[in-house]
Amino acid sequence: MRENSTREQIITAADDLFYRQGFEQTTFADIAEAVGISRGNFYYHFKTKGEILEAVIKRRLANTQDMLDQWEAESSEPLERIRSFVRILIGNRGKIMRHGCPVGTLCAELAKLEHLQRDAANEVMTLFRNWLRRQFAALRHEADADVLAMHLLARSQGIALVANAYQEENFVDAEVEQLLDWLDACASQRTHAE
Repeated sequence: MRENSTREQIITAADDLFYRQGFEQTTFADIAEAVGISRGNFYYHFKTKGEILEAVIKRRLANTQDMLDQWEAESSEPLERIRSFVRILIGNRGKIMRHGCPVGTLCAELAKLEHLQRDAANEVMTLFRNWLRRQFAALRHEADADVLAMHLLARSQGIALVANAYQEENFVDAEVEQLLDWLDACASQRTHAE
């Protein structure tokens, strides 16, 4: 197994385990077992769980940026781009119902632990916030773009939390429909104001 390949496998396994089990509950042994390597080989790549967490957060940042870039490439319309953000709740519904939002759960856990990497984990949320703010500004909501971005982030995190607690698929679908209606109202409100 190539060195870089093993490192990437460790990061992939850790990312999945941190999401499904939580950062604190995941051990080196769990990750080594998931990758199928000895603990000695594991320590060659990462000395601490904090180093693994840092690599996982970097990967999540890169993957999130790639997704946002893809939405930008797929549509020139900010309204459609924001709809893509809302629809990830449907696309990831099963995972969200089982484990919550991967971004929100990690941020919350690291905040509770007062972990040194909590600010780094929050960067993923901030990436979404800044991107949404730019989309709302492009919808001619410049003055309240950040307020709208934060509202949408808060609403999506709340949906993920409640979906995880109650395990109701219909809840997610209904909430997404309400968010899409709210988004359409925001877009038309600006159009009518001009």
